[in-house]
Amino acid sequence: MQQPRLSPDGTKIAVRMGNKGIDYLGIIDLTKPGSKPEFFARVEEFKDVGDRTLAQWRWIGDRTVVMTYASRENIYGTRADLTRLVAYDLESKKLIPLAWEDTSVSGANILHVNHDSETLLLQRTSFENDQRAFMPEVVSVNVRDGAVKVIMRPNPVVGNWIVDGKGVVRASVGYDRDNGKTRIMYRSGDKGYLETVYNEADRTFSLSEAYPQIFLDEPDMALGTNNKDGFNKVYKFNMKTMEPVGGPIFEVSGYDVGDLIENQDGNRLMGINYVSDRPRTKWLDKRMATIQKFLDEEFGEANAQIFSSNRDYTKLLINLGGPDQAGSIYLYDVQSGDFQLLGHRYAALRDMKLNPMKTIRYKASDGETIEAFLTMPRHRPNAKKLPMVMITHGGPFGPRDMLSFDVWAQAIAEMGYVVVQPNYRGSGGYGREWIKKGRDNGFGLRMQDDLNDAVDHLANEGIVDPKRVCMMGWSYGGYASARAAQRDPDRWRCTIAGAGVYDLPEMRKYDVSYLGSFGSNYLAKGAAELTDVSPARNAKGKWSPILIVHGARDQRVPVAQAKLLVNALKAAGKKQGVDFEYVEQKENTHNFPFEADQIEWLESAEKWLAKHNPAYVESDADKPVPVAISSK
Repeated sequence: MQQPRLSPDGTKIAVRMGNKGIDYLGIIDLTKPGSKPEFFARVEEFKDVGDRTLAQWRWIGDRTVVMTYASRENIYGTRADLTRLVAYDLESKKLIPLAWEDTSVSGANILHVNHDSETLLLQRTSFENDQRAFMPEVVSVNVRDGAVKVIMRPNPVVGNWIVDGKGVVRASVGYDRDNGKTRIMYRSGDKGYLETVYNEADRTFSLSEAYPQIFLDEPDMALGTNNKDGFNKVYKFNMKTMEPVGGPIFEVSGYDVGDLIENQDGNRLMGINYVSDRPRTKWLDKRMATIQKFLDEEFGEANAQIFSSNRDYTKLLINLGGPDQAGSIYLYDVQSGDFQLLGHRYAALRDMKLNPMKTIRYKASDGETIEAFLTMPRHRPNAKKLPMVMITHGGPFGPRDMLSFDVWAQAIAEMGYVVVQPNYRGSGGYGREWIKKGRDNGFGLRMQDDLNDAVDHLANEGIVDPKRVCMMGWSYGGYASARAAQRDPDRWRCTIAGAGVYDLPEMRKYDVSYLGSFGSNYLAKGAAELTDVSPARNAKGKWSPILIVHGARDQRVPVAQAKLLVNALKAAGKKQGVDFEYVEQKENTHNFPFEADQIEWLESAEKWLAKHNPAYVESDADKPVPVAISSK
C-alpha cells in the first residue's frame, strides 16, 4: 500500500495497491467492511507513450479524487516533465481532464482546495497567443465539470504564486537564474499590486531564504522557517519587512525543523514535522498533542506517524512500525478508540522485524562529529569484523539519511552485510554551517574523507573488516562511489555507482542550461579543480572494480555522464566485465518511477558484491542463512 489518503468525511480511502503484479489506484469504502478495493486507474497506464505515470493523488470534496499524471516529453527540443491533473468522479465513474487546454508544461501544482465548492486553485504554465510561455498563471478549476477561470495572469518575474487559507493570492516568489536573486513580492489582501519585499541571492547555497507558509489572521503576519541563526526554526514574519517578529516559535537543538502543519482553514499552526535521528511531529494543537502522546506511549516513541485525516481529525491514518519494519497502515477512530488494520506497505513482509538499525556518531579525521545510521545483518548478531556496504545518499547539499525503514539498506543487510549511511558534511538537516562545510573544499575531497572515516571508526569498534568494504550510491552517491574507486582503490573492494556525475566540467556546462549560470555554481569550484575531482578525467591508474548503472531517460544527470566514464575506463585499458560493468536502464529516469528498475538496480548490486566482496567467505565462523519471509 502506498500513499493512502482519507476522504474529508472519513468514509473512503484512495490508495495505490498491487493487484496481480500491476499497481492500481483504488478506493476502499470504509462503510463496507471487508469489501474489495475498487480499482480505477492503472499507475503505469501510459508507460509506452512518453513514460507517463500516476505520480500522486488527493481528495477534493468527498466524491472526487484528483490525480497527477507526469510524463517525460520533448518540449521545444528539451526533455522536461509534463504534468496534468485528472479527476475521477466516484458517482459517474468518469475521468475528467482538468485544465489541459492552454496548458504548456506544468499543469498540476495545486495551491488551494475548497472541499465545499469542490474547486481548486491551480498554478500552471500556459500558452498565450500560440506562443511559448513558461511563467505560471493561477486558475480556479471546478473538479466536477472542469470549468476554468483565470485568477492571476503570468508575470515575468514570478516563478511561483503563494495563497492564503482563503485561497487569495498574497505573495509570489521569483528566481533569477543568472544572478541567483530570489524575489519575494507581497500584498496585504486581495486588492492592489504585489510589491517586492525581498530580492537577494544566497551565495552559500544553504537554503537561507524565508518563505511564508501560513498567513495568520493578523495584518501582514505569516509563519515560516528560516536558518538566520544557524538552524532552520519557525518564526512569525512581518511580510512587509520580511523580518521575524520576536524569537523562534519552535526549534530543535542541533537539527533543522521541516514542514509546518496548518489547520483546515489554513490560518493557524497545528504542528511541525522535523527529523532528528527519526522523523517526528511536534503538535502545538493540544488535542493532537494528546493523541500523539498516547500513540507514543502505546507503540513506542516515533513509531506511530499520523499522515492523513478526515476534516475534523476524528479519523486518522497511521503508519505504524519501527526503523526495522516496513510499516503497516491503520485507521484510528479517535472517538471510539478502535484501531483497524488496513494493510501493509509490503504485503510479503507484513510487520515482521527485519535488520535492526541504530544511530551512531563518529569523529572525522579533522575532529568533526558525524551522525550515521547503522543497519546490522539480523542473521549475524554476534559476529565481528563483518563485510560492509556503505550507502551514500544523493544531493549532496540538502538531503540526508535518517533512522527509518530503508529498502536498499534492508536488502543489503539481509544478504549478510553491515550497512552504514553517513550524513557527511553538506548533508541537510544539521544547520547552515554543516552545508557550508561541505561546500568549502568538500566536493570529492573532505566529503570523501568523511566516508573513509566511517570505515575506520567501525573497524576500530571491531564491527567491520576494513578489507571487506564496498560503497554504493545514487546521484551524488553515485559520484562518491566512482570517486572512491578512483581516489582510494586500496580502501574499497568495489563500488556501485548509480546516476552519478563523473565529468564535473561537462556537468557544469549542462547545468548552465538546466539551473542557470548562477545555479550551476553549486559545485563551488573552478574548472581546473573540477577536473581534478572528476573520475572520468582520471581514469588511468588503479581503480576499485566499479558497477555503473544509469537511466537513459535521466534529465537531472544525463546518461552521457555514464557513457563518458565508460569510454574513459576503456581508453585507460580497463576491461568490461572485469574492472567495470555498465547497466543502462532504458525506462529509468533519475527517480525510479518503475519498480522493475529498482529491482534490477538491487539485483545488479547483489551480483557485483558477490563477485568482488562476498558476504560470506570460508574463514567466517557462520554460514549464509536461506532467505525466508515470516511475520512471526
